[in-house]
Amino acid sequence: MQTVKMVITGPFSSGKTEFIKSISEIDVVSTEREVTTEAEKREKGATTVAMDFGRITVDDDLVLYLFGTPGQRRFDFMWEILAEGMLGFVVMVDSAKPETFREAKSILETFRAYAPTPYVVAANKQDHPDAWAPDDLRIALRIDPEVKLLPCVAKNKDSVRDVLLELLYSILEDMET
Repeated sequence: MQTVKMVITGPFSSGKTEFIKSISEIDVVSTEREVTTEAEKREKGATTVAMDFGRITVDDDLVLYLFGTPGQRRFDFMWEILAEGMLGFVVMVDSAKPETFREAKSILETFRAYAPTPYVVAANKQDHPDAWAPDDLRIALRIDPEVKLLPCVAKNKDSVRDVLLELLYSILEDMET
């Protein structure tokens, strides 16, 4: 049996926990705690402080382990720990919140520095009326044309599956070279 470790990262409230919960075949191991600042409380009630963990069995020979990172900088000490041994990563971007785009780009660069593994960018919340189109997001984030930037709705299992399959294809292609 082969296992593939994938990390799901991105800014606070970009949809990482929801992404993992919508597809994991096990109850997600989550370290969510109540948020502490008023601004965060307006955004959402809880935040990941260490990690989220989910699992997907693709077939008899392949299992994906999904590790979700905390999105807040004060918990970024966990990022490098979670990146250890990853074969690829997903950067979640809240397409409806341009004020988080710079942070998403910074997180992307940080994870690229940890390991030269394949990655994809998930333009989450594409069901939101204010969501930026993936092509516009690519320009805003200055993402190279060869990087896969995929539309996503983290609450939709099929959407999450499509993002993970694209990353898995990139990982398998990378292993062949």
